[in-house]
Amino acid sequence: MDPAAIATLVQELFVADGPVDRPVRIASLVAFQGDHRTLTERDLPRIAAALVNAEQRQGHPEQAQAQAQPLTDALARTLHALGTVDLDDVRAVRLGPEAFARHLAIAAPDADEGLNAADARSHASLREAVCAHILRFLTIRSPFVTAAEDAAFEERYAQDIIAAHDHLTIYGIDLAHSPDSWPLDAAYLSLETEADGGGPSAPAEQALAGRERVLLWGVAGSGKTTLVQRLAVSVARGDLPAPLAGLRGRVPFVLPVRRFRRDGLPEPDGLPEPDGFPEPDGFPEPDGFPEPDAFLSAVRYPHTAAQPPGWAERVLSHGRGLLLVDGVDEAPEDERERLREALRELPARYPGNVWLVTSRPSAVRENWLASERFTELKLSPLSREGVTAFIRRWHAAARQDITDRADLDRLSGYEETLLDAVRITRDLGRLATNPLMCGLLCALHRDRRGYLPHGRKALYDAALSMLLERRDRERAMLPPEGIDLPQEPKIRLLQKLAHWMLVNGRSEMDRTTAVETLGRHLPAIPHAARQGGPEEIYRHLLNRTGLLREPTPGSVDFVHRTFQDYLSARAVVERHDFDFLIDHAHLDDWEEVIRMSVALARPDECGYLLEGLLAARKDARPVHARHRKLLAAACLEHATELDPEVRSRVHRYTRDLVRPTSLEAARALGWIGPIVLEMLPDPGGVSDEEAHRLAVTATSIADDRAIDYLVRLRDRASWAVRAQLAGAWRRYDTDRYAEEIIGHLDERELDFPVSDLAELRALRRLGGRPCVQIAGALTPEQLTEGLVAERLTELWLAYDLGADLDLSWLAAFPRLHTLRLSHRNTGVTGVPEGVQVIVAGA
Repeated sequence: MDPAAIATLVQELFVADGPVDRPVRIASLVAFQGDHRTLTERDLPRIAAALVNAEQRQGHPEQAQAQAQPLTDALARTLHALGTVDLDDVRAVRLGPEAFARHLAIAAPDADEGLNAADARSHASLREAVCAHILRFLTIRSPFVTAAEDAAFEERYAQDIIAAHDHLTIYGIDLAHSPDSWPLDAAYLSLETEADGGGPSAPAEQALAGRERVLLWGVAGSGKTTLVQRLAVSVARGDLPAPLAGLRGRVPFVLPVRRFRRDGLPEPDGLPEPDGFPEPDGFPEPDGFPEPDAFLSAVRYPHTAAQPPGWAERVLSHGRGLLLVDGVDEAPEDERERLREALRELPARYPGNVWLVTSRPSAVRENWLASERFTELKLSPLSREGVTAFIRRWHAAARQDITDRADLDRLSGYEETLLDAVRITRDLGRLATNPLMCGLLCALHRDRRGYLPHGRKALYDAALSMLLERRDRERAMLPPEGIDLPQEPKIRLLQKLAHWMLVNGRSEMDRTTAVETLGRHLPAIPHAARQGGPEEIYRHLLNRTGLLREPTPGSVDFVHRTFQDYLSARAVVERHDFDFLIDHAHLDDWEEVIRMSVALARPDECGYLLEGLLAARKDARPVHARHRKLLAAACLEHATELDPEVRSRVHRYTRDLVRPTSLEAARALGWIGPIVLEMLPDPGGVSDEEAHRLAVTATSIADDRAIDYLVRLRDRASWAVRAQLAGAWRRYDTDRYAEEIIGHLDERELDFPVSDLAELRALRRLGGRPCVQIAGALTPEQLTEGLVAERLTELWLAYDLGADLDLSWLAAFPRLHTLRLSHRNTGVTGVPEGVQVIVAGA
C-alpha cells in the first residue's frame, strides 16, 4: 500500500480542530458526524474504494483477483464504526494497530457479511493497515497523545533494558563448577579512571559526573562494556549513585559498534549475542552509524515495532538521551573515520545529550575526539583493593545459587585461599589486573577445587585445559555437530591462528583468512581432518573453545590478548624460530610473546634467545638496542633453568641501564618488573636528583618486594623523593607500607594521600598528619572519625564532591586553616570561619 496515499485518505476521516491537551474520544473527532462534520456517510464508500485501490496497485495477486465492491462495502462499514467506538485517542494509541483493529472489528460485527474467505482475509489486512495509519494520525495530531505514548513506551523500554543488561557475563569461562553469569548488582565493581595527562585516579562514577562527552579508553577485559551495562541499568531503574544524579530521567541507548554493519546481512546463526538483545531471524543491519530512529533496530531491540514514530528523535532533540557507544575498536579500521564523523555530527545536531564512547587505546589516537569537546579518560588497572573486592564479589555472586551448607563452606574456603594466593604469588598478582583476568582466576581456582598452579606457563596450561577439554567432558556434553577434538589438536590449530596474527602484526584476522589458514594445516593434524573440513573445524573452535570470538562480522580474534600471545609463543618455540623473535624484539607488541617463549623454551634455547637479545646489531638504533637488553633482563624471571654464565652476562650488560638519567627513562623501567629491583644501585651514596629517579622506578613496580628497596629511600630530606614515596601507598600492602614507609617520612610540606578507609585508619594509627590529601570517596562521617583533629591543618579533597556542598563538618578540626578542592562546586556552604578555600583552576 502507498503510505502517503493512505495517510491522506485517513486524515480526511477526521476533523482538524478539537482539544489537543487532554484525551479525546475518537467518536467526537470523526468528520462524518457531529457539529463540525466535513463528510457525509455517503463519502465513506468513496474513501473505502480509494483505500482498496491503493492496496491493489501494490500488486497483491489474491487481492487483485477479488471483487472490489464487496471488499469496499465491508471496509466502509468498518470505517463507519469509528463513530461508535468507546475509546479515547490515548487508549487507542496504547493498544497498538493489531488490538485497535480487533476493537474496531467488534464495533462492526456485520462488516464481513457476504464476503468469501479471500475477501475476508483482504479486509482484515486492510483494516489493520488503516488502523496503523489512524493511530499515527492521532499521535501526530496531539502533543498530549505523543507524550502519553512516549511515556508508556519508555516505561516498557526501561524494563527491557534492565532485563537485557542486568547481568555480568565473562565469556569463555563456562565451567562445570563455576557460574559464568551473575546479577550485575552482586558482581559489579566500581572501576577507577584517570585523566589523560595524569592526576589522581577516581571512581568512574565520579569521573563521569557533570561531563556530557567522554571518550573512555581501556584495554581488553578492563570492564568498559560492564560499565556501559551498569550505567544503562542504573538510569533505566532511576537508581543512581549520588555523583550521577544528573543522569536521572535520561533514556539510555546502548549502541555496541560491532552492530553497525554495512552489508545489510544478519550475523551467522548460532553465535552468542553479548549485547543484551537476541537477534531475530533475518533482522536487517543498519548501514554505518544509525540515525536516531534506527538506534533500537541496530541493537535488535525485540519491540522495535512498538517504538512511537519519531520517539528517538524527540528524546535527543529535548536533550534527554544517554548515548553509550561501546567498542570503537570493533569497527573495521577503515570505517573508524566514518564513525568519528558521526560522533562529531550527532552531538552537534542534538546538544544537551550525554555521550560515553569506549575503545581500546590501540584503536584511536590521542585527542581523537578532543575537537568535539570529548574528555578523554582511561580505565586504571585494578588496584590491590579492587582485586580483593572483585574476588569477594565474585564469590558472593556464586553463593546465590548454592543451598548446600557444605558447598557454601567450601566456597568460603576457596575465597580466602585465593585472596592469599593473589597477595603472595607474584605471577597471580600480575595477572589479576582487570576484571576479565580476575574472573578467569576465580573460575579456575574454584573449578580446580581451590588449587592454582605456580608460574605463568603452568597457569596458562591449566587455563587451556579447563577451556579446551574439561568443561565439556565434565558436563557430559555430547560432541556438538559430531566433532570431538581432544585438547592437543585444538591447541595446535589455535596456535596456527595466533602465529598468523603475530607474523602479520594483527590482533584479529578475517574470517576467510582464518578458515584458509586452518585448511592449510589440517592435513598435518589427521585427528582433526577426519572430523570435518576447515569451515566446520573453524566453527567448532569458535563455538566450543571459549578462546575465540567474532568481534565484528567477518573477523575473528582471541577473547583476551594474553591467550593470543601465549599460543603464539608456543608456536614459535615449537618451530625453533628464535631468530624470528630476536629480529622483532624491539617492537612493543612482541614483549609478552618473548617473555612467554623464555618460559616455554628449553635451557639451551633460553640461552640462545637471551644472548641474541644482548648481541649488537649493525642495523639497530640505540633506543632499540637498549630495549632489547632491558627485555633480556625482564625475561630472566621466566627462565626455569638457565646457564649461570648467561644470567651473569645479562646482569652485566644491563647494570648501567638501570641508572636512568631522566624521569621518563625511570618510568620506562617499570615494565621490566620485579627483576629490576635486583639491579638498581644502592641509593645510599647517590644525589637527591638521582634518588628521585630511582624512587620513580621502584614505585613503578607494583610488587610488595619494592618496599624493601624503598625503605632505603624513606629517610631522604628531598621533598621530591618523599612525595614520590607518599604517593605510591595505594600500590602496596596498606599496613606494611604504612609501618615501613609512611611512618618514617618527614612531614614537612608533604601531603599524605588517602584513597580508602583502610589507609585512613592506618594513618590514624600513625598519629595522623597535618596535611592530608583525600583521593577516595570517603564520607564526612568517616573523615571526621578517621582524621586526627588535633593535628590536621591542611585538607585537600581531590575528588568530585557533587553540588551544594555542606562543609559544616569541618568544624570538628579546630586547627584547620586551608581547604583545597579539586573540582568546582555550585554551592559550597558551612565553611568554618578562618578556613581558606582554594579551588583548582580558580
